[in-house]
Amino acid sequence: MKIIPYYAWTRSVISFEDSNKRFSKKPWAQGVILLACVVLAMLLANLPFTKEAYHNILETDLGISVVSPNGGGFTFPMGMTVEKFINDILMAVFFFTVGLEIKREVAHGELSTPKKAIMPVIAAFGGVVMPALIYTLVNHGSAASSGWGIPTATDIAFAVGILSILGDKVPVSLKVFLTALAIADDLIAILVVALFYGGTINFLLLGIAALLICLILIMNKVGEKRTWFYFIPAIAVWVLFYYAGIHATMSGVVMAFLVPMKARYTKEYYYHKRDHYRAQLEEFDSIAEGSGFPNGPQRHCLRQLSKTSKNCIGMSYRLEHHLSPWVNFLIMPIFALANAGVEITDPSYFNIFKMTPGMGSVSLGIFLGLLLGKPIGITLASFIAVKTKVGSMPEGANWKMLFAVACLGGIGFTMSIFVDTLSFSDQTPEVMSQLRDMGKIAILLGSLCAGILGSILINMFHKSLKKS
Repeated sequence: MKIIPYYAWTRSVISFEDSNKRFSKKPWAQGVILLACVVLAMLLANLPFTKEAYHNILETDLGISVVSPNGGGFTFPMGMTVEKFINDILMAVFFFTVGLEIKREVAHGELSTPKKAIMPVIAAFGGVVMPALIYTLVNHGSAASSGWGIPTATDIAFAVGILSILGDKVPVSLKVFLTALAIADDLIAILVVALFYGGTINFLLLGIAALLICLILIMNKVGEKRTWFYFIPAIAVWVLFYYAGIHATMSGVVMAFLVPMKARYTKEYYYHKRDHYRAQLEEFDSIAEGSGFPNGPQRHCLRQLSKTSKNCIGMSYRLEHHLSPWVNFLIMPIFALANAGVEITDPSYFNIFKMTPGMGSVSLGIFLGLLLGKPIGITLASFIAVKTKVGSMPEGANWKMLFAVACLGGIGFTMSIFVDTLSFSDQTPEVMSQLRDMGKIAILLGSLCAGILGSILINMFHKSLKKS
């Protein structure tokens, strides 16, 4: 047996960790992992020796039951399964992170001024309205009609990932445009879910939630910046939303907009404390010189300086920084594993042109909405904005390239699948399940075709862009 020297093993471990870090920093890394999870979910849901276990795991009950001596009791949260835990709790964290990102962009980023925001926001509205219209035209009056919100979303991870792979073929201004558009698109998708895909509303619980939100807002205004003072109310708001009939994930968005952005300590306070602790570090240098740096008192100084530094960054920024890797590389892959696993009981799921009397064609509506509706809507809305001088064409771009980039907006995936899981609740369980499964297949096919079409067009048009 070959013995590997310790230093060589250590070096290989460090190299592996570094390569992992480098991979996670790539803009396309999240998209690759999500795609792998989609393939794995499809295999788990369809292989004869895994599909039963796959569905059994998702349907496992996670509620905590409390039974009283007289035989009564209750379960909390009621009806909570592994699948609902992923879609209602883990996705609340996802929406919380999305809310933090939108808040940051509105405060200091690409949506911070009317001049910056107007063009991508108008384009995002066009990219929502056109797919919804196409879907409605295909499915008007059918059992599938309530799924109009499915093809209206853009998956920023896949879209930005493809742009990064294409490199300098796309002008930087269009990359910024698509990113800002996707952020505005997320905000519209959040409003669509909140307004059209909730359940029967319990106004008493919703009123209590609104009162609690007002109290949190007051707490923010008076300057409270300790994390626990927001974390505990966030759980209460989630519970109230869950039982009030508003989709529980919306609590994440609400709390994201209530978390303070302003730092606890000012720049002047930090400089004062930094100079104070630096002087103490030098003063304690003479204590126990043989113990090395840092000695006990110096470690205390460094800890205090680290605590002060942390509190000079607003809670909103800190939470977004800490949560983003967990959301991108854990929560979203788990969501894909749980929701992309469609059991193909009927090959006609892949026939996107199939029309069933009374049921319409959820597949055709979604496919055309993503592949054609998104780019046409984005481009048409942008054209109107430019011609009316409300917005301006991104620098260094032309209409051909803008349309090519807009095709990448048809990659719906995450948000589209999420809306699909909420749709068709007005149908019988059997019909609802069938429509949702066909919808997921159409989302995957539509997103794949949109990504391929966008990439081909960008490769075709970038040469003419350079000449012009």
